[in-house]
Amino acid sequence: MTKTKETKVMISADRLPPAEVDPVVVGQVKYNVIHWGKNRGLDQNGGYISATDASSDKEIWVLKIYSTEYDPEMEEDVQDVFIKSMSKVWFKNKLKIVNEDDQKYLLDLDTKSVTQIE
Repeated sequence: MTKTKETKVMISADRLPPAEVDPVVVGQVKYNVIHWGKNRGLDQNGGYISATDASSDKEIWVLKIYSTEYDPEMEEDVQDVFIKSMSKVWFKNKLKIVNEDDQKYLLDLDTKSVTQIE
């Protein structure tokens, strides 16, 4: 079914909370999904990850994986698109990240560059 403006408006503002996503540890760095970015002063909820030192839990950096375009005529909370899974790619220093819209991204951990795949 194609989403139209009419079907989007029918979505309830009482959406389910996003699923918890387990952190991924690569070497000495733990990568965490940030669901509630606006609470941290970021421009959107969902779409962000952070890197922390695995031993101290000190945050190293925060990175936006994708942008969410908000329709000003709709409630923002029903438009948030959260990350639903994150995993290490075998034999590569990359993370595969999938959001609720089933969009897939590869994050190169060496360069912090993001590529949308499939």
